[in-house]
Amino acid sequence: MAFSEADMEWNSGFKHAWDVMTQTRECVLITGKAGTGKSTLLRHFVKESGKTCVVVAPTGIAAINAGGQTVHSFFGLPIRPIMPGDSEIKKYGKYHPKYKIMANMDVLVVDEVSMLRADIIDAMDHSLRINLGINKPFGGKQVVFFGDLFQLEPVMQNNPVERHLFTEVYRSHYFFDAQVFDELHLPNIELTSVYRQKDESFISLLDSIRTATLEEDGMRELNARYMPDYEASPEELTITLCTKNYMAEGINDFMLSRLESRSQSYKGEIEGEFNERNLPTAFSLTLKVGAQVVFLKNHVSGKYVNGTLGKVTRLDPMQIEVELEDGETVMLEKEVWENKVYKFDNLNKRIQSDVIGRFTQYPVKLAWAITIHKSQGLTFDRTIVDMGSGAFAHGQMYVALSRCRSLEGLYLKQQIRYQDIIVDERVVNFARRNLLV
Repeated sequence: MAFSEADMEWNSGFKHAWDVMTQTRECVLITGKAGTGKSTLLRHFVKESGKTCVVVAPTGIAAINAGGQTVHSFFGLPIRPIMPGDSEIKKYGKYHPKYKIMANMDVLVVDEVSMLRADIIDAMDHSLRINLGINKPFGGKQVVFFGDLFQLEPVMQNNPVERHLFTEVYRSHYFFDAQVFDELHLPNIELTSVYRQKDESFISLLDSIRTATLEEDGMRELNARYMPDYEASPEELTITLCTKNYMAEGINDFMLSRLESRSQSYKGEIEGEFNERNLPTAFSLTLKVGAQVVFLKNHVSGKYVNGTLGKVTRLDPMQIEVELEDGETVMLEKEVWENKVYKFDNLNKRIQSDVIGRFTQYPVKLAWAITIHKSQGLTFDRTIVDMGSGAFAHGQMYVALSRCRSLEGLYLKQQIRYQDIIVDERVVNFARRNLLV
């Protein structure tokens, strides 16, 4: 992110959201296009609001990045489609630690809500109602949702059970079609100041991709960046965004194999409970001098942030040196990612997050290419967008293009077609109905 919490006081959008979150007990959705600071606001709210917050997210990696738990872990939900009022949703006794957490939290903060299905939202609602004994939406608790519904949608298995659930029981799989919102109006506060891009013309193009309102002039301007044979020079740090995981892995493996330098592997360390599926980088990280990497953590002094690209310049069994885009070199130190669960401290009568597992590794991974899905939230100076046979998901093209800081830094492997700009009309209608001006 190109700005910090110190910039927030100058942003009226932040102030509006801050006032609603801190001075009311309203449930609210904090939304905004890519690069408007949703994650920064979330962190600042949890840290500075004075409210006791519990943070949950759809995936393990998102939860670790947000400093919280997964929705399924916190609520003890089954890993399957969930019917409203499902009997497997747990009711805890009044002396159970989970009940005490639910009772004592002021706010439930839900990150990346666009990736949660409607049935999961209703399961959260039902859990809070039955455990707190209050038959109001979310048991009367304030819930603050963060996310951009115009970005990536929930992952669906498309099996018969899901098809039935999201046609016969729910209007759609999107979180806003949860039944709890028939009872509760959810206002949207949209953050509008874009920090990732500075060029108003490019921001306008991205807006029209986001809402599927791109006109022919805009399409011509974007497709002027069609350069199928473009190859970045070795000096440039350019990343390819792909639709499929196998495409990104293939590029990374091929580029690593082309380097003639000797490979060096670095083993990570897992203490306690840390699911290997949630590892931010490889447990055994194999690198070579010349390898392009992306940083996965923010440096304490700001030398690099999550998403900064670099090139490996020196490898020793115990050391990795990386040159950044500005030419500065940094000697890497191993970082620690923590797996946390919320617990209730009976002695001090407060909620605390306990670390149940740690993963220690150098904070980088190979990054000649990554998937569009994994690029969400990151920012790059130069990107090659490889859509393969075309976009296939709502918001996919918008996420891919909006990772880049400028139109000049964008290179398209395929021309953009109108059918690649997939925006679900239900998302557009929800945003239009619920925007809190």
